[in-house]
Amino acid sequence: MFPFELVTPRSLSRETLTCAEALATDSPEEYRQLAALLVARWRSLDRNQIGLAGGQGSGKSTLCALIHEAGAYFGERIEILGIDDFYLTKSEREVLGKNVHPLCSTRGPPGTHDVNELERTIGSLVAGELTRVPVFDKGQDDRDGYRDVVLRPDRIVLEGWCVGARAQSESELQTPINELEENQDDSGTWRHFVNQQLTANYARVFEAFDELVYLKVPNLDAVRKWRLQQEGDREPELRMTKQAVNEFVQHYERITLAMLNELPSKCDVLVELDDEHRVANLSFS
Repeated sequence: MFPFELVTPRSLSRETLTCAEALATDSPEEYRQLAALLVARWRSLDRNQIGLAGGQGSGKSTLCALIHEAGAYFGERIEILGIDDFYLTKSEREVLGKNVHPLCSTRGPPGTHDVNELERTIGSLVAGELTRVPVFDKGQDDRDGYRDVVLRPDRIVLEGWCVGARAQSESELQTPINELEENQDDSGTWRHFVNQQLTANYARVFEAFDELVYLKVPNLDAVRKWRLQQEGDREPELRMTKQAVNEFVQHYERITLAMLNELPSKCDVLVELDDEHRVANLSFS
């Protein structure tokens, strides 16, 4: 892997820099450059199915919007799929909570997505068929209909906090890592269920990627802070408090920490973020 000075314009080709300059000017400059660079890279290497991972609040949505723009600049249709849109419905998760473990009713961890529908959606897009993509409303914590994709995309990007996550060993699952696991999953039923999902269903999707891009947050404190900042963009009556955010993030903690440890050496593109939410370094495998 080698370092890449993302914020230095001369590091980018003229065509890529021109693309970056044409993107939404209200977005961070380094994210505009990153989006242009990634699309240029995918075109050059013929990468068609890409996974984009990053902790909550890492800027995945901002980057993906810019990637979509950059694709259009280069004359390509890049379809962005958010794994969050494939959450099971609220009623389906309630059933899961009754049949498997109460924590399964809370969206987020592997096991709370409809992976079969995700696979069907990707397959339909690749085949160039009229594709119905689900839309999830986080404010209502439930699915909110579908959107139609009519034309076959040139590339597909699947973004999500757990995209590319790998299952842990049995020994790693034995000890609770936070109050949530200690108080609500003392038997380990929930974390074993989540881990099994990564071993099977999710692995099939992730192994199909041509490339994995990882936005590496500096630590879990940053995830909590940035996740709370995201709440400020929602309607006041739908916002979570700081305490609620901290409790919510505990559902994600085990896998987030595992990804911080493993993915830097496993991903194809590593984007390291600093405490101020800036791109500190970029490297390629």
